[in-house]
Amino acid sequence: MTSTIAPHLDHDLGDALGHDVDALHRDGIVAHPGAFPRDWVDELHRDVLTAYREARTRERGAITRGPHRWHVQIHPEQLGGFVTLATHPWVTALCETVLGPGYVLVEIGFDIPFAGAVDQPWHRDFPSPPETHRHGRLTSLAFNLTTVDTALDMGPFEIAPGTQYEPGLDWAHGMFPPRSTWGRYQRLAERRMPQRGDISARSALAVHRGTANRTSRARPVVVLGTVAPSARHEEHPRMTVTREFWMAIPQRLRDHLEVELVDELTPLEQEHDIEGPVMGIAP
Repeated sequence: MTSTIAPHLDHDLGDALGHDVDALHRDGIVAHPGAFPRDWVDELHRDVLTAYREARTRERGAITRGPHRWHVQIHPEQLGGFVTLATHPWVTALCETVLGPGYVLVEIGFDIPFAGAVDQPWHRDFPSPPETHRHGRLTSLAFNLTTVDTALDMGPFEIAPGTQYEPGLDWAHGMFPPRSTWGRYQRLAERRMPQRGDISARSALAVHRGTANRTSRARPVVVLGTVAPSARHEEHPRMTVTREFWMAIPQRLRDHLEVELVDELTPLEQEHDIEGPVMGIAP
């Protein structure tokens, strides 16, 4: 397994990967600093802003995740760096180790908190499956890649380590712990301050939130979602790619994609809007 982007992973990969897998299972999140060149990330940033502007011109092209905070799912080929991101040795090795060699890429998109974004309520991204809260197995990973250097007042991501195994069966929608419990998550909380080129992997079940953006700058974060074969089901629609794109990507990436092939892409409509009375609450 080689890479021209992060060649240091070729040396002692096993030891480093073992440490990262342990951290991921313990904390629900692990970071790999400096995985990508900063100029590559700058190109990614431009693609994200282009996709965001286009999405906002259409109904349900972008959906809210709280005031002044948006989420957009995109087609893989809208992101010029998709192949580089999805085939990065750290990404593929972590997926193979945690999710199994048959892991599937199910989502590519981004979140953007703008000026005026407020603290989100503590939440997880979807209800916990029995494999996780009963048996301690992680069946999905979300890879996060910031496209700007994060500062303390830009609304950094906040996570309560170790909470990925909490059942949450009595939470609203299985995702939102009661407000009466928020103090515990605040005491556990760690803020993450990634810089351009860093990437992290997390369990979307670890309780987390975006914090208030008190600057005039947006803070885009690319999100790549992956699942174990056992967790692949109908709520994860197949990615859509053109036949031309499909033929141009390496086989090692095709092996982890379940796609619908088309001659021409059509705009995506976002499916899951969870702002409403829940995500609109600020602590």
